Amino acid sequence: MSKSVRRQILQLEREQARAINRGELPGALRMFDRGFVGFSSTRHKRICGLSALRKTFQYYLKRSPKMTYHIEQPHVDFSGSTAIATFYWTVGLGRGRKIHGRGTHVFSEHGKSWRVVHEHFSRAH
Repeated sequence: MSKSVRRQILQLEREQARAINRGELPGALRMFDRGFVGFSSTRHKRICGLSALRKTFQYYLKRSPKMTYHIEQPHVDFSGSTAIATFYWTVGLGRGRKIHGRGTHVFSEHGKSWRVVHEHFSRAH
């Protein structure tokens, strides 16, 4: 895939992080496909669909209103019309408490745009 598509994927990741840090749910959800399925690092249950993902984000923001989210060392690979973004993440919970982990977003191409169809986050141990 072209460098411009790679930049587009990384831009989506950065925009999502900014939206989460502002507490803006529509922006945080914008890059996800309606048929999204994923796993969280904190909840065992599978997350299916945008409604369930919205509830998950609301849960996090309610539990930690000053939460921050940052990604580092993002890397994007392609296979046909699928892109896989892997990265390290840090969630700040306020009062100096931080959680670190690894994340994967699987993107599917929809015309000229890309949507996350699967997400998996794991805490670093």
